[in-house]
Amino acid sequence: MNVKIRAKDLTLNANAKAHIENAVESFKKFQLEITTVNISAKTEKKGISVEFDIHIAHSQPVVINQSDDDLETAIDLAIERASKALRRLHDKVVDKQAVSVKDLDALDD
Repeated sequence: MNVKIRAKDLTLNANAKAHIENAVESFKKFQLEITTVNISAKTEKKGISVEFDIHIAHSQPVVINQSDDDLETAIDLAIERASKALRRLHDKVVDKQAVSVKDLDALDD
């Protein structure tokens, strides 16, 4: 998995980078084939914007945009939303592979 962290018009301290990297590592628990994660943070008129662009093999990319006045809060909210989106995608994949009750009845015959 490739991880790229970019900051525009602001500097990310070591704690913020480590926090983002730990969160990206936790995305592995969803067992999706994540190929690339691009994180960009930039200052805007209304605060700080954080974007997570998560590319998954055999699926559409998951893009999360989050804005807040505080950098740490924006990062935390974006991580939370990305985890929720990945969990939903994981659940769809697992449900698709599940065997229906009708198929189980046919096996018993």
